Amino acid sequence: MADPIVVVRDVYKEFYREKITIPVLMGINLEMAAGDFLSLMGPSGSGKSTLLNLVAGLDQPTSGNVTVVGSHLGEMSEGELAQWRSQHVGFVFQLYNLIPVLTAYENVELPLTLAPLTRRERDEHVRAALEVVGLGDRMDHYPRQLSGGQEQRVSIARAIATDPTLFVADEPTGDLDAKSAGEILDLLERLNRDFGKTIIMVTHDPNAAARAKRLVHLDKGVLAGTVETPQASSQAGGRR
Repeated sequence: MADPIVVVRDVYKEFYREKITIPVLMGINLEMAAGDFLSLMGPSGSGKSTLLNLVAGLDQPTSGNVTVVGSHLGEMSEGELAQWRSQHVGFVFQLYNLIPVLTAYENVELPLTLAPLTRRERDEHVRAALEVVGLGDRMDHYPRQLSGGQEQRVSIARAIATDPTLFVADEPTGDLDAKSAGEILDLLERLNRDFGKTIIMVTHDPNAAARAKRLVHLDKGVLAGTVETPQASSQAGGRR
C-alpha cells in the first residue's frame, strides 16, 4: 500500500447508557491509501457507521488513534474538527439531506459559502460538480422536482464540489430502486477510477460492496477480515 491517508490504530469505542457500558468497536486497525475505495459490511450493530463517523471526524474514539491526512483527530477541538471536515471530507447519506426550498444549484453551492472562494469560483465549482454527476440540465430544479436517484446525485455533487480528500458514504443506495442504485454505484466507481477520489462506504448490499476495491467485514465491533474485490483486480489490469 502507498503511504496511507487514513490510519486507524487500536481503536476502541464505547457508549454509555445510564450505568451500562456498551462496547461498539474493539481494537480496530485499518489503513487506506489515496485512491482507495473501501466498503464496510456487517450485520446491524456491528459498528460500521460508528467507524465511518470516527474516520470522518464526526465522533471521537474512547481510546486509540485516528489519523486522517496527517491530522490526529483525537487531539482536535470541536471547532477545529468542523473546519477540518469542511476542507477534507465530503458526505453522502442514505437520506439525501437536501434543503427543499433550495434548487439543486443552491444545495450544491451551500457548503462552498464557507470556503475562501469568489462568487465566480463558487459558480465554476457548482457547475462542474453538477456536470460530473450528469445533472447540468437540472440545476434550477428543486428536490421535489427530482427523482430519488437524481436527489442522491445532487448530494454527491454537493460532496465533491469542495474537492474533498476523503469521500464518505453511509448506505448511499439504501433508499433507491435497483436501477437508480446501479447508477449511483456507477458514479461512485467513476469518481474513484477517473477522478482518483478516496471513498469509504458503508453498505448492507453485497452487490454494492463488490463495486469497491476492498471489502472489510465487521462483526460485533471486531474487524473480521479484509478482502480485495474482483473490481480491484479489473482496475489494476486496465492500468497495465
